[in-house]
Amino acid sequence: MFEDTSTSAIHLRVRRPFYTALFFQLIVAIVLGITVGVLFPDLGSQLKPLGDGFIRLIKMIISPLVFLVIVTGIAHMGDVKSVGRVGVKALTYFLAASTFALIFGMIVGNIVGPGHGLNIDPSSLSEADVQAKTGGAEPTDAATFILSVIPTSVIDAFAQNALLQVLFFSVFVGAAVVVIGKDKLAPVLNVMDSCLAITFKIMGWIMRVAPIGAFGAMAFVIGQYGIATLGTYAKLIAACYGAAILFIGVLALIAWFIPRVPLWSFVKYTRAEFGLALGTASTESVLPRIITKLTAAGCSRAVSGLVVPTGYSFNLDGAAIYLSISLLFLSQAFGVELDLGQQLTALGVLLLTSKGMAGVPGSSFLALSATAAALGIFPVAGVALLLGADRIMDSMRVVVNLLGNCVATFVVAKWEGQFDRDMMLRAFAGQETDPVADALADALPDERG
Repeated sequence: MFEDTSTSAIHLRVRRPFYTALFFQLIVAIVLGITVGVLFPDLGSQLKPLGDGFIRLIKMIISPLVFLVIVTGIAHMGDVKSVGRVGVKALTYFLAASTFALIFGMIVGNIVGPGHGLNIDPSSLSEADVQAKTGGAEPTDAATFILSVIPTSVIDAFAQNALLQVLFFSVFVGAAVVVIGKDKLAPVLNVMDSCLAITFKIMGWIMRVAPIGAFGAMAFVIGQYGIATLGTYAKLIAACYGAAILFIGVLALIAWFIPRVPLWSFVKYTRAEFGLALGTASTESVLPRIITKLTAAGCSRAVSGLVVPTGYSFNLDGAAIYLSISLLFLSQAFGVELDLGQQLTALGVLLLTSKGMAGVPGSSFLALSATAAALGIFPVAGVALLLGADRIMDSMRVVVNLLGNCVATFVVAKWEGQFDRDMMLRAFAGQETDPVADALADALPDERG
């Protein structure tokens, strides 16, 4: 049995040659991918299956991992009420953070004015392009979204990798274990812990091919969209990335003043995960690893397992910044200047339309289309103007989304008294302190050079 509160023996991993480090391999793969995309764009655009294949391998284990981490974490926590407190505090933090991110992006968009001077004719754009990007999906209302969290079939939730539905069911199972008594269900928990070890072992194998996935994904993006796109949307890109850097500074202050986490040390500690997320343009690719790293850095297994997957739908700070800046970019490009009242209304609509869209194709286009239709400030077809810039924004969105959810996990764990800062400092120093990480050390590829 793995106990989160245990003080297992600390061991320092033997340093290996730098070229065996996952982070180094990912950097090399990303650079090679960019090179192939620039020099051989036709070849690069055909390498998409490499990135997609790796993402599929990761998705294969996400649902069982989330289920096992949450159930065993709640069982070891031994308190159903604390689970409810974690959920409420997490959602409260998510609402505050995403609202601030939207307002922050709106402020930057007003100052920079990325769309001024473009004078785009709406009739020159086709709404069919947006329909193709989103697969014809429609934004859901609040009631539909809430009902969609409840699975009609547990098996279907696992089969479809519906994370919120899996999480919803996992909380019920974990609570049932606590009510019945973990001593009575010790054999079941032992089996779950063993299954968790097996899942991490599989994850270790999958991570060995991560550089191949990152290479394929990066070669495809550069080969398909080209470097020239950077110049076309230079002001919009600068506004979004500049806002992201400033927002990361805000996250650093939150991380330091509440749980007292040095954010730069955390980024160094999780550099392989961030490198993989950047290479694949997907936070899903690092979900299993980031939960493990947060647990090893002093957050309880239950808090990490609850907050991170929930944040993937409710706490998309990078996407929020992009949405608010893009909304102003589009209105400015069509010569429409929004007054304060219109901007506040747009913020409210964006806050509602952006929730629960993780994993939906073209989710940013759906949110912007819904906002444009609701406010009538520019034609819905105008959203097609962003098609060329959307993929370039992936790096910004991925980093801020992932970092925002990590900070949220530390903050909620601190509020709940389920954060061990000494364990965090030992982990940042290169020492494995978490019992789960100790037991599974051989299953995970080493990323320390």
